[in-house]
Amino acid sequence: MEDRSYIIRGIIIVTGLLMLLRVAYMQIFDESYRVKADAATIEKQVIQPSRGLIYDRNRKLMVFNQPIYDLYVTANLVNPEMDTAKLCRILSIDRQTFLKNIQKDFNDIRYSRNVPFLFMDKIDPVVYAQLQEVLHEFPGFISKVRSVRGYEFPYGSHALGYISEVDQQIIDSRSGYERRDYYGVSGMEATYEAYLRGEKGMEFQLKDNFGRKVGSYEQGQRDALATSGLDLITSIDIELQGYAEQLLRGKIGGIVAIEPATGEVLVLASSPSYHPQSLSVSANRQKTFSVLQSDTLKPFFNRALQAKYPPGSIFKPVLALIGLQEGVITVDRYITCTGGYVYKSFRWGCHAAPGVRNVVRAIQESCNTYFYTIYQDLVNIGGFEHPEIGLNRTADYLHQFGLGSTLQIDLPQEQGGFIPDSDYYDDLYEDKGDWRSTYIISNAIGQGEIELTTLQMANLAAVIGNRGFYYKPHIVRGFSDPSIPLENEYLTPKRVKIDDKHFDPVIEGMSRSVSMGTSRAAQIRDVEVCGKTGTSENPHGKDHSVFHAFAPRQNPKIAIAVFIENGGWGGSYAAPIASLIIEKYLKGEIDPSRLWLEERMMEVNLLAGE
Repeated sequence: MEDRSYIIRGIIIVTGLLMLLRVAYMQIFDESYRVKADAATIEKQVIQPSRGLIYDRNRKLMVFNQPIYDLYVTANLVNPEMDTAKLCRILSIDRQTFLKNIQKDFNDIRYSRNVPFLFMDKIDPVVYAQLQEVLHEFPGFISKVRSVRGYEFPYGSHALGYISEVDQQIIDSRSGYERRDYYGVSGMEATYEAYLRGEKGMEFQLKDNFGRKVGSYEQGQRDALATSGLDLITSIDIELQGYAEQLLRGKIGGIVAIEPATGEVLVLASSPSYHPQSLSVSANRQKTFSVLQSDTLKPFFNRALQAKYPPGSIFKPVLALIGLQEGVITVDRYITCTGGYVYKSFRWGCHAAPGVRNVVRAIQESCNTYFYTIYQDLVNIGGFEHPEIGLNRTADYLHQFGLGSTLQIDLPQEQGGFIPDSDYYDDLYEDKGDWRSTYIISNAIGQGEIELTTLQMANLAAVIGNRGFYYKPHIVRGFSDPSIPLENEYLTPKRVKIDDKHFDPVIEGMSRSVSMGTSRAAQIRDVEVCGKTGTSENPHGKDHSVFHAFAPRQNPKIAIAVFIENGGWGGSYAAPIASLIIEKYLKGEIDPSRLWLEERMMEVNLLAGE
């Protein structure tokens, strides 16, 4: 019996030790039990911050926050006798959906019977109001409010961008994001996400064993208030932006307008577009997104920043500047045009009338022959057998003007266009050096392999208007907190290596182009507009209409580029549209004598083949 007592005592001691070890493991080492215990006694409630507002340059509110409603449920508090049919009727769901939404795997650490979990999100405001009146009839159900974006104007979608719920990739790659948070996906919302999002707050509440709140934890000492995001003050003129988008209706293309003295973007429009409110977070958002994404006209494609086009004849002024700087032409050099440029048995046509022209008249009348001659002289500056020397030198000048690479505007997805150099043609023609200036002469008039974005075309006009410098285009002027400066890269001018004296004849040619040359459709009473039309050849259909300009001539206030796909001559649509926008910006209204032009530009529908 004594031996047996030792055995029994030993079993009891060993069993007790095992139980103690198990309890120690559960309480000290196994995090899941601690999490569940805390979840049953302390509820951590995240307080979402208000996202920063977005204003235009005149402090007009463009983007604000509006509420969206979610319904949460605590399983342990649900009364099985409640009128579920009534709740389903209010929410417009069936009983099967109700059961699906309320039944969770409570072995999953994400869920607890004592912790609220999402039952239904994005509830319509009218439905939410009806629900609030009777919510007391449904124990365990509580509503929560989140903020999503609202828009004061139906314009600026490509510049503003949109927000969306984070996915797992965003949660894993960025700190501070959790399920059901929002983040900026495109436009300013994406670029300035760190400023706009704000900082979350936290509130801890004590609960009883039934999941009911009984007070604050530690008298609220661990609570933290949310910090709202910073407001953005943008450079956009929303009235001018809306006017530009109205002029673009029924057309495919882009418009960019810049303040030359600062690089601030006044207008950034792309067509076709969409109402920014259509992508605000709502129950119908996914359907709307799918419709826009499948649209063959690609409304998500930002033609102001992403589309790369041959610039056509608006390329001629910058080529003239390079020619003057390199000495292949002077203001007094005249070149004879007989209706085309001839090299051996090849002939390239010219739309200008036959005549003898200097650089001013060549820009005014858009003489192809003149610029074919300049370009060939530039490329052959190291000899006809070594075109790579002149081509690379010319390409270097063009890069100084911000062509051929991104301008690094503070918006995502900008493309850089293309300026070919000798490496490109070495690859294109396979055998090193087996190409000559005559192979690439179409580049002289902005055709061939040269491609620019609409943003680059507008910035090029700004460089010429400024007589040799520009600021990186940017769309944000500042923040609601004045102590936060704009990044220095947008405040530092970039200069091109062209002598000041060479800008005068080129600007004179652009002025005459509008007053008496190929750009007369851009004339504005009492405003000296300096511009250049272009017709961008399109092998797949009707040519594109192009125009860029700055105004007024002295101390220009606006530089603009308009590109209308399949619009034909530059003077058909691009030039008159640009002139209306310039007049609207400088004068505030359109001269009554030009209202017919405004009406015509707004009503014409190139998509319908008009």
